[in-house]
Amino acid sequence: MKKIAILGSTGSIGTQTLEIVREQGDIEVTALAAGGNISLLEKQIREFRPGLVCVWEEEKAKALRENIRDLDVTVLCGMDGLIAAATEKKAEILVTAIVGMVGIRPTIEAIKAKKAIALANKETLVTAGHVIMPLAKEYGVPILPVDSEHSAIFQCLQGQEGNPIKKILLTASGGPFRGRKKEELEKIQVEDALKHPNWEMGRKITIDSSTLVNKGLEVMEAKWLFGVELDQIQVVVHPQSVIHSAVEYEDGSVIAQLGTPDMRLPIQYALYYPLRRPLRGEKLDLFALGNLTFEKPDTDTFHGLSLAYEAMRRGGNIPTVFNAANERAVAMFLERRIPYPAITEIIGESMGSIGFVKEPDVEQILNTESATYEFIESRW
Repeated sequence: MKKIAILGSTGSIGTQTLEIVREQGDIEVTALAAGGNISLLEKQIREFRPGLVCVWEEEKAKALRENIRDLDVTVLCGMDGLIAAATEKKAEILVTAIVGMVGIRPTIEAIKAKKAIALANKETLVTAGHVIMPLAKEYGVPILPVDSEHSAIFQCLQGQEGNPIKKILLTASGGPFRGRKKEELEKIQVEDALKHPNWEMGRKITIDSSTLVNKGLEVMEAKWLFGVELDQIQVVVHPQSVIHSAVEYEDGSVIAQLGTPDMRLPIQYALYYPLRRPLRGEKLDLFALGNLTFEKPDTDTFHGLSLAYEAMRRGGNIPTVFNAANERAVAMFLERRIPYPAITEIIGESMGSIGFVKEPDVEQILNTESATYEFIESRW
């Protein structure tokens, strides 16, 4: 019986992870953590019976304790609760599906506790990859990517030990506004940006996909995960989302991973790696598919992608500024406080205004996040 803990159990990745647990029947959930959706969390607790649960807000943790007083479950809150869930003694794998930089400290502590990391939290590597990857190596802990693109690259690398990567081809659907020009973005509303053509995801990541900022975050993550140079990562717009990514080797061979756009596949691969298990759902039909098409990304219209490359080239705490500025800008757009094009404007202005730190530790990373938020609130 495989034992797992999940941070972000009520979000998109968390709920799909629990679908796999339900379907496979040989995984025990030992700990769950969620933000504030205690109604759904209570249902998950009653079905999967974890021994430990964390809710971020103390008041909601209190309410949950009252709601499940008939069960033998420890309910914690805040960062201490997240760390307790991440390091729960029986868990072998931690699924980090929590959104935001709040995932950094629990991931670090889980690595020190020698838990395998099924990573769906981009911010952890984007802002602290220089901390996380050496630490995982030191403790002999595998980082198993859950993002569809990074899982695809990881799968393409299997059996290729000793063969250096020439290039990573990181695919992108192009989002709902592919083909539009800069002036057409002015009138985009929240509802428009939340209509992703291929994937079912949470609100924040769906907005990020529409701006191509999400692809920029994935570029940063890929650099740390696979130990390549930034110029070895090429973004390819592939509207069908069938090729999830590919790796080119020195002899010119390109190995790609294909499948339907279903996040359960990379989640399950991480949970059972290196084994593959049956997975219910639609399978790829090449005859029905017809054509696959590829385009260069329009970085003039979707400036977020080029800003991501700039942030990673500058290094230090600038990727943290990029990430924090995007988080706040997306939240402001969802609240209808700013127009859609302002998201990348805010990112660019922030990157040019926050003080540079060459090799930030975790405290400096979090301070950079706070400084970025303060700068945005003072200007917008």
